[in-house]
Amino acid sequence: MSRGNLPATHPPAANDPDPLPDGLRPGAVRSFRIWLLVLIGLVLVMVTVGGATRLTGSGLSITEWKPVLGAIPPFGGADWAREFALYKASPQYQLLNSGMSLSEFKFIYWWEWGHRQLGRFIGLVMLGGFLAFFLTGAIRGRFAALTFGLGLLLGLQGAIGWIMVASGLKPGMIAVAPVKLTLHLVFACLYFAGLVAMATRVGAFGPQRRASPGLRRAAWALVVAILVQIALGGLVAGSRAGFTYNTWPLMDGALVPAAAKLFVVPAFWENFVDNPTLVQFNHRLGAYILLALSIWHALAARGTATAWGAKHLAYAVAGQGVLGIVTLLLVVPLWAGLAHQALALLVLMSAVLHAAKMRLP
Repeated sequence: MSRGNLPATHPPAANDPDPLPDGLRPGAVRSFRIWLLVLIGLVLVMVTVGGATRLTGSGLSITEWKPVLGAIPPFGGADWAREFALYKASPQYQLLNSGMSLSEFKFIYWWEWGHRQLGRFIGLVMLGGFLAFFLTGAIRGRFAALTFGLGLLLGLQGAIGWIMVASGLKPGMIAVAPVKLTLHLVFACLYFAGLVAMATRVGAFGPQRRASPGLRRAAWALVVAILVQIALGGLVAGSRAGFTYNTWPLMDGALVPAAAKLFVVPAFWENFVDNPTLVQFNHRLGAYILLALSIWHALAARGTATAWGAKHLAYAVAGQGVLGIVTLLLVVPLWAGLAHQALALLVLMSAVLHAAKMRLP
């Protein structure tokens, strides 16, 4: 059979390497790959630390946003007294943590400070790497524009982070708004997915595999479905819905809770973000649908060059579902909540890798 007639399921031959993107200098490929892999690892750590910040109630401990001076931690008693006084003026302290000691405040302060410093460091790595590659001509044209676009996405994610914190400092609030927390998480995942897709495109995760257009579309649809499920999980975290209905498979004694509990907020659409019962039910339902889709995709990919990726993606989705159930039944202990959030990013990474590796015949 000639090369031009290779079937869609045939992997690229050894003498038919994946072409590099236009605009990436061949001599810079290795360093560009390493830079992307470092960023991927940093974002994975960042999202996990963000989960710890949320679960320890630390996210509102720093009430000011100082992009430069905020990197300097408190030194001495006077600095700590000032930071503690600012926190004491916040609604969270007055309504939830009144009487907190200085040592208890320091514990939550350091979590949030570390989270912000890690974000600053990722920004510096992103900006420094982009400038180094661009100014030396290693990246140019459309590829340079795509790389710059990833940097803008990172900056937007940071801005959403401050908008999220500001929402929790308004009168009567003891936590950040669930929708803003979800946006913060989703944009972090979009940036993460963009890094993984770009790293795959430059060969950081091995060669691509040929697949039919239908399988390729289904793989990217799974990526979207996973992002939606992560967003539903963000709403669960923001509304603390995981601390209620800690049974499975029944929820409030039934597979589907009573409509009177699913829609208790007068404004119909607000139930989807502010009603813990509906928020948790939607996250459960999303998990069932995602598992069914991943299994169907794995069955459809049998016998093709992409079968391995599809099968292991289904395993990853199933494992994440089991971990979610364990987290719920244990009433969200810190270790389980962090593992569930970290594994969500690894599932997303697996899905993006699987989809981005698909090469049309």
